[in-house]
Amino acid sequence: MGMLCAVSFTRYGRLYYCDPGPYSPKVGDRVLVPTDDGVEVAECVWAPQWVSDETSGFPVLAGLASDSDLERDKVLRRKKAQGKVAAKRLIRAHDLPMKVVAVDHALEANRTTIYFTAPHRVDFRALVRDLGATLSARVELRQLNPRDAAKAQGGIGPCGRDLCCSTFLTDFEPVTIRMAKDQDLPLNPMRISGACGRLMCCLKYEHPLYQAFDASAPAVGERVETSSGRGRVVGRSVPSDSVTVRLDADGSRCVCSRASVCGSRQAYESSPASEGPVGG
Repeated sequence: MGMLCAVSFTRYGRLYYCDPGPYSPKVGDRVLVPTDDGVEVAECVWAPQWVSDETSGFPVLAGLASDSDLERDKVLRRKKAQGKVAAKRLIRAHDLPMKVVAVDHALEANRTTIYFTAPHRVDFRALVRDLGATLSARVELRQLNPRDAAKAQGGIGPCGRDLCCSTFLTDFEPVTIRMAKDQDLPLNPMRISGACGRLMCCLKYEHPLYQAFDASAPAVGERVETSSGRGRVVGRSVPSDSVTVRLDADGSRCVCSRASVCGSRQAYESSPASEGPVGG
């Protein structure tokens, strides 16, 4: 158990969670956050609060931003903007099939890193030379795959919330079309694809629940015993953990919990009546 706060490097941008350490920033305060390129200025979006999770793995705030830190942050943002404008202009000049996704700049190392997407591998050696001369800095270009590009850009998913990859997902796990089939989702690419154009990462969230349900629940068409009598399973609902049964007696339907029906399957199969012909 410990304290965490949320910060963002850009307005309405991705949230990063940090250990406030000995500091107590308020919402809107500028704080110093350690990154791979050194300490950078971010805005506190959520004030520190106690959480039940372990917080030892989160970065610790380096302090509250001073006037000199804010001035340095302005210079850093200006360098990033200059790098993005120059990269787009020179990409058009070199007629390369590239799209700039994000730009980072390390002031101490005087290094600009440009992240881009492209349909295939691109020979950008001439572009790097021109960018280095234009920006008077060491330039690195890194090609991103569609998932990493969506993570860097951010956006809103079909659910109406910020993209998982740009908020809390740190690693991309394999997502397959089988997961969509197991969840009885329409196999329409427009319905099961995320902002990156690949299968939505959230297909994996509930998949273990569907697997466990399918392993123990009776299949559609299977005969079961219910508290209202015997019948045939005609529907299943994983979110409500239940099955719909059409009763033999009058053809009506009833919804039963998976646990109650599964417990009656063995009794039904072992009963003498289940060996005879059954209608319906």
